[in-house]
Amino acid sequence: MGRLALAGAALAALCAQSAAGAAFAAQPKAAVEGTLKADLKAKIIEAIGDSDRPMTSRFEARRRAREAADNAEAVLRSEGYYAGEVEPTVTDTEPSQPKVTVKTGRRFKIADPQITWVDTPPGEVVQQAAEAVMGLADGQTGRAADVLSAEGRIVAAVQKRGYADVYAAPRTVVVDHADRTVRPDFKIAAGDLVHLGELSLQGSSKTDPAWIRKLAPWSPGEVYDPADVGDLERRLLDTGVYDSVTVALAPRDQTDAGGLRPVILSLSDRADRRLELGASYSTSEGAGGDARWTRYNELHRGDTTSIFTRASTLDSRIGVDLSLPHWRRARQTLKSSAFVYQQLTAAFQETGIGANADLTQKFERTSYMSLGASLDYSRTRAVTAGSLARLGSSQITAALLGTLAWDQSDDPLDPKRGWRLEARLEPTVISGSSSLPYLKAQSQASAYFPFDPKGRTVLAGRLKIGSILGGTMPDVPASRRFYAGGGGSVRGYTYQAIGPQYADNTPQGGLGLAEFSAELRQKIGQNWGLVGFVDGGSVGASQIPDGKNLGFGAGIGMRYDLGFGPIRVDLAVPLNPRSNDPSFQIYLSIGQSF
Repeated sequence: MGRLALAGAALAALCAQSAAGAAFAAQPKAAVEGTLKADLKAKIIEAIGDSDRPMTSRFEARRRAREAADNAEAVLRSEGYYAGEVEPTVTDTEPSQPKVTVKTGRRFKIADPQITWVDTPPGEVVQQAAEAVMGLADGQTGRAADVLSAEGRIVAAVQKRGYADVYAAPRTVVVDHADRTVRPDFKIAAGDLVHLGELSLQGSSKTDPAWIRKLAPWSPGEVYDPADVGDLERRLLDTGVYDSVTVALAPRDQTDAGGLRPVILSLSDRADRRLELGASYSTSEGAGGDARWTRYNELHRGDTTSIFTRASTLDSRIGVDLSLPHWRRARQTLKSSAFVYQQLTAAFQETGIGANADLTQKFERTSYMSLGASLDYSRTRAVTAGSLARLGSSQITAALLGTLAWDQSDDPLDPKRGWRLEARLEPTVISGSSSLPYLKAQSQASAYFPFDPKGRTVLAGRLKIGSILGGTMPDVPASRRFYAGGGGSVRGYTYQAIGPQYADNTPQGGLGLAEFSAELRQKIGQNWGLVGFVDGGSVGASQIPDGKNLGFGAGIGMRYDLGFGPIRVDLAVPLNPRSNDPSFQIYLSIGQSF
């Protein structure tokens, strides 16, 4: 518990430092007076800005007041108050302080918004699409930002429909003080309709050009769509074998005799080989080391081949894997692996050789569907009912795998809002001294609820359930059962510590699993964060989670934002420990716990 006190002391020191800094916080450059709506006043104050320099003279106060008045007038116009009045003054105090008095007047309204086509107008359908996305209607508030946004939407809509060279000429906006209206007239030069030609490859990549051309989401002669050009760039970057990828439409003067514009693709390969080394340590899972030797693009189609090895207290293995991105269709990856392994856990000891392959179709950045198959030959030593000696058995395990992951959160490493859902089905057949078919099913959901728009305070929750259908204890091998406890499960307990145990405290595992986690995440300052959490889990011999053998853990954690995600340090204690459970556990990782 001394480590918990140390973390609390560090947090107190950080808060004290923040409080000390607040005493010298910058002050607004000028006070804002007048009868104003709260949101408008906040925007004016933000536009005026702060100053950390004290006032030195009445002349300096007047200068700041005039600058503040200019900023306030800009905000009024941007919000549709074109007849507003702003008076800069200074106080009679010593030293003098700048202030602005704001009178908004009545808001101006949009009237008769128009699109004027420069030179040759586009097709009628494109003109109608531009009118539809303009989004300005008679009578709505004449905000400057809305006018600018409307122009951007018009240009994007025209470009989306094949007019790659479209641009906005200087617009005309008439502000009529007589009837308090804003009349925008957008001048749009559409240019010519563009039809796409062949890919023009540049750079020294060893990738097969024929494979790259199959990735292009268009055929020569199709109308230009910026989304297609961007999609090809994303598909190539997703392979992970290139240092840089640039896809751009060729200049107008490179249009060929058939009226087609080529698309220029520039590729730069990453280094052919890469060696990665890693190490880890956990109070519950022991020490470990990893090494991976990777070769890129050996088959000239964006592929990755790796030889990997891992040595650790719990899981050691060596093998090779191959990844073929965009296999037979875009965003579909075929991965295959072959390996030998040894697992030495408190519940079982297993040595084996295996191979697997899976086909993954991505929907979004972190949402996908995967189908796969695996085949293992292993020898397992585990405690069985009626015997506290570890008995060995050999078996062949064949399994299919189906996974669906749907991620609607806002960040893969530090989510602040949204939700995630993952479901897995594993039909399995085990052949050894006897045959056993069963279905292993599990699902996990998590959700994130921010308390403020920036997500500085977030309530996060996780629920996981699992069931092995068609199997019985102890027929399902120990290595295939459910276990709970440890990082990523129930913090505060050692690996596999929750659930039924034999008389010698060996984890028995089970056919049903239920886990939950709740976290309150609080950002402190720019980079630091504090987390309080509670975890719970249950493993039982019945196929449906029955809530027996429940274990609860709780603790606190510190986060430090590295820019791409937080580094995580958690200190957890078991709330209902057994006699053989440790008093606390420490976890270190990258990213939030879920």
